This record gives sequence, C-alpha cells and structure tokens, in this order.
Amino acid sequence: MYNFGIAIHGGAGTILKSKMTPEKERAYKDALSIALEAGYARLSSNGTALQAVEDAIEQLENSPLFNAGKGAVFNAVGQHEMDASIMDGKSLHAGAIAAVRNLKNPIKLAHKVLLHSDHVLLIGDGARQFASAFDIEFESDQYFHDELRYQQWQKIKGSENFQLDHAREDKKYLGTVGAVALDQHGNLAAGTSTGGMTNKKFGRVGDSPIIGAGNYANNNTCAISCTGSGEFLMRASTAYDISCRMEYKGLSLEDAAREAVMDRLTQIGGDGGIIGIDRQGNITMPFNCEGMYRASKNQQQTVIKIYKE
Repeated sequence: MYNFGIAIHGGAGTILKSKMTPEKERAYKDALSIALEAGYARLSSNGTALQAVEDAIEQLENSPLFNAGKGAVFNAVGQHEMDASIMDGKSLHAGAIAAVRNLKNPIKLAHKVLLHSDHVLLIGDGARQFASAFDIEFESDQYFHDELRYQQWQKIKGSENFQLDHAREDKKYLGTVGAVALDQHGNLAAGTSTGGMTNKKFGRVGDSPIIGAGNYANNNTCAISCTGSGEFLMRASTAYDISCRMEYKGLSLEDAAREAVMDRLTQIGGDGGIIGIDRQGNITMPFNCEGMYRASKNQQQTVIKIYKE
C-alpha cells in the first residue's frame, strides 16, 4: 500500500497573525480541518485521489471564508464568476471550467469535463450548457452574497483597479482553494478552484483553471495546486515547472518546489505558494509571502497551519 495522503490550501498572501482575531483563526482552521478530513476519509476507504481532491475542495467551496464557491468575490458588475480545474496523474486527463456563474461547486463541473468530455477547458455559457446534462447544482446570486466581499468591492467599484486576494492593502484576506492527493493505488491528482479577483473585468481568467499553471498532476512526479499571483503563475507555468524540475533535473519534490516558488516565481515578481505531494507520499507546502492557509494529512501526521514558521 502506498503512503497515501492529502494536502489542501485556502490561498496564500498577506496573512498576518497581528491582524487575525483568535475567533477568526479558529474558524479558518476548523474549515481547513473539515475539508482535510473529508478528503482523507475518501482515501482511507480506498477511494481515488480524484475523488478525495473533489471531496476536499467541495468542502472549501461551501465555506464563505475562502474565495471559491460560496465565498467567491464580486467582479466589476457585481457578479460571481468562478474557475476550477482537476487533473488525473495516472492518465494525464484533465477537466477545467472558467467564467461560470452561479455554480455551487465549480470543482464538480470540472470533474465532469474530465470524465465526460474530449475537451479540457470549457467556459461561460458553453460550460453551463454542458452542465445541464449532469446533476450539477446552481444557486441564486443571493447564495453567494457575503457582506465582507461586498464591501471589498464597494471600495473599488467603478474604478480601473482590481483587488488580488493576497494584496497587502486588503488585510481581510480571502483565498483560492486547492487540494492534492495520493491514493492507496499510487495515483496522484490535483485540483484548484477560485472566484478570481475583486472587480475583475473583461472576462479575466487566472491560473486556477489552466493546466500546468495553477494545477498539474503526473504519477511519475507529483501533484501540484498553486495559489497567489495568477498572471505570474501562468507566465512561469509553476505547477508544470515543479514536475519538470523533478523529471529532468532529478530533484526531490521539496527542492523542485523551493526552486520554482522561492527562486523563479520571485524573480519575475510573483508571490504565492503551492501544495504538492509526490508518488512516495512526501508533502511540501512552500510559499514566498506572509502566510498560506494550508493543511495536510497522511498516516503519520496531521498539519494545519496559517502563518510562516
């Protein structure tokens, strides 16, 4: 049996203990714990890595604390546009959706694309039409309304500015979510889900639904989910970059992730972090900013953290 395990994230950025109340910190850790246990329970019952990733991300999408699903931020016209992706390390098949409104659990539709489509990425109205063939839940705009998110939008509404979730100006941080897993059969999977950035315009899509940028899985190397500066993660192809460093340079997961996140991403001006797991069950969760909501669990230990060590 493989050393199965799972890691999850709720975003990386300006997360300072000095700005966090004990009650809020507990709420974040509780939400991470619920998602972590959901994914690990699937792995423990001999479920697949893909199922575990979906289960964990679904729980994070159901929490208003994170910028995905229920907690998705407002775009420039006061709507919620969501992106998600999931990838199977065994087959290298992947499914992704982008700029889809009113999806309760975007990761579920991304998984349907992987399983039932010859395509990788579906967007907007086309993705909604595809969803109609399956038991995919949509919710009203009211379901996604959160006063904190609304007030964030009001501060920059009507301007040319947009608000990255991890930006220093916004201490009330919200985050993209993701999960990676290794199952008992040695298969890897990765998934990522997000509501994007506050006041985003022009149908902007970030790294989360882009295979190789915000998400990548390959049984020969690792499974990676990214969070942070989406434009920079796309330019650096960060998720795939880590896999390549392992495959072509022979690096360990930890060393490959450190080079990609702490060196290359930083050099081009990007900030953020990743969660990763390799085919031996090794887990790493590096980030080059103040904090990252993160958790992991395998047969040896459970970790739930927010700030820098």
